[in-house]
Amino acid sequence: MMAGLLLVPSRCTEPSTRRPLPMPMSHDRDCIRLRGVRQNNLKNLDLDLPLGELICVTGVSGSGKSSLAFDTVYAEGQRRYVETFSPYARQFLDRMDRPRADRIDGIPPAIAIDQTNPVRTSRSTVGTMTELNDHLKLLFARAARLFCRGCGREVRRDTPESIWAYLHHRTVDAPPRALICFDVRVPEGLSAEQVKELLAQQGYIRTHSESAERIEVIQDRLRLDADNQGRAVEALEAALAHGHGRLRVYPLDEDRTPGAPWRFSADLHCPDCDIHYREPQPALFSFNSPMGACEACRGFGRTIGIDWDLVVPDASKSLLDGAVKPIQSDSYSEVQEDLIGFAHRRGIPTDVPWRDLSDRDRTWVLEGEGDWEDRVWYGIRRFFQWLEGRSYKMHVRVLLSRYRSYETCSACGGARLKDEALDWRVGSHELADAALDRAARFRHARTVMPALAWLGLPGLTLHDLMRLPIDRCRAFFDDLALPGAMDQAMDLLIANIRSRLRYLVEVGVGYLTLDRQSRTLSGGEVQRINLTTALGTSLVNTLFVLDEPSIGLHPRDMDRVVAILERLRDQGNSLLVVEHDPQVMRAADRIIDIGPGPGEHGGELVFQGTPAQLLASSGAEAGGSEVHRSVTGDYLAGRRQVAAVGERDGLVVA
Repeated sequence: MMAGLLLVPSRCTEPSTRRPLPMPMSHDRDCIRLRGVRQNNLKNLDLDLPLGELICVTGVSGSGKSSLAFDTVYAEGQRRYVETFSPYARQFLDRMDRPRADRIDGIPPAIAIDQTNPVRTSRSTVGTMTELNDHLKLLFARAARLFCRGCGREVRRDTPESIWAYLHHRTVDAPPRALICFDVRVPEGLSAEQVKELLAQQGYIRTHSESAERIEVIQDRLRLDADNQGRAVEALEAALAHGHGRLRVYPLDEDRTPGAPWRFSADLHCPDCDIHYREPQPALFSFNSPMGACEACRGFGRTIGIDWDLVVPDASKSLLDGAVKPIQSDSYSEVQEDLIGFAHRRGIPTDVPWRDLSDRDRTWVLEGEGDWEDRVWYGIRRFFQWLEGRSYKMHVRVLLSRYRSYETCSACGGARLKDEALDWRVGSHELADAALDRAARFRHARTVMPALAWLGLPGLTLHDLMRLPIDRCRAFFDDLALPGAMDQAMDLLIANIRSRLRYLVEVGVGYLTLDRQSRTLSGGEVQRINLTTALGTSLVNTLFVLDEPSIGLHPRDMDRVVAILERLRDQGNSLLVVEHDPQVMRAADRIIDIGPGPGEHGGELVFQGTPAQLLASSGAEAGGSEVHRSVTGDYLAGRRQVAAVGERDGLVVA
């Protein structure tokens, strides 16, 4: 995973006086110099690793590849980084032992990306690993549109100018006369007549309606035509100010009878449904924040509860035969007796298999009909609630754990977020329809608008985007055009989202979703996701140590992984890759072959050079040992091959 940054000069020191290198190179270039490396089974290796290259470390299993790449090069970089901290800070950091080597110079800041998956919490997802969740919450806080959960109308802050534009557009063919009104609340201690007297002192003598709690005051009455635009905007501004950001406009017919009002609000408030919405903040769109996390499941998307399939594991048993398993022990035999007794009183058969009972009878058994004090059957659910109150006892906790399981949170439906965060949307009808069918989009529990209105909402919510496969999510954002002019920060935000999604598709994990839990990923998936994260941060002058990034990939996807590695190298980074895949080896700038065998028979430098040199030569001619021949070079060049000679005999070398 990510290692710390190491502030160590990456220049070669003076030439060593030890024995000549297996493959002499020019010392006037930057390189990592290793002298006398004896880590694990490595046998006193001397190596120069040029910086700015893609270096592939290969060899048979157990030959010492990881000992060189991870236990020596990366471990030394991590150790030096930790030593830059104070003694007090070092006690909180993982410290690695000094590698067994005479001297190591020129190590740049190092990052190890291996196949281990250390994530154990279900809060970590593909979106949090790639930091796309952080980008998306900023996007929704800045550019998403809010739609009322009651009526489906877009909720936005109205201004006098926007209200006039709406009124003029709606009545452009036949501008009617209209009343512009606002509400005044009647405070405690004053009557409506007293409030009207105070309003009259300020010039407001006309009212549209009144009650004991409020008075609807007429700000102005005018015709909604272009000649009255200035007067209308001034009246709208005054009505918003006196009405605390809310007003109504009543169109008048020919008899000057008011029609249904048009409501407007200067806040995030739906004037039709009278629902007020919270200001959008990035934390509202994060399930790792108390502001945005579902209060029922606290952002996990699941809750733990009673699994009724475990409570009644055998549906062929009757109540008399012990269909309800938790109450069959001697400790809770009294509950079993109560169940049978109350069932006889109610007329519920106790000798009929559970599967043959009616739904009503089964519900009665599980839910009961009242509390124990009411001298009625209290139900198995209340029995478990009674046990919860005694969970301080070990045996009770053990009993409860046998009948519990995780289930999707009933409050958020697995979205992890509060409902108010799911009222915000980005995108258009066309983009949303291309990414996700309307019937499959997420509808939270507090949505009360008609189904037709809900299906007509444009764009996708944050949870909809999280559920999309990454390749479809990438297509959505590639075509996304936000309304209005974007500032430099928003341009950069959208560009980062697109680039990170593109990197994920390029490394072959486009089938994953952003809400996929990290702990369910394979080692190869974790490594490729971390690789795209490093690429997305645009790091330079960094050493990346990777452990078989091709693992689990189909051969047709290898070209994309190689392209990612080459892009990291071209940005000015160095890559040390432990790999066996021929495509990666051929794309490398330099190959280091460790061998010739595993364990104590390995740990020697068999070859060091370019792929072309490995294909053309072997043994001492290739800069390796005089007595060892590079088996890797023979296989790459086709001089040796693996051939199947029979199912029983397996694979042999031909």
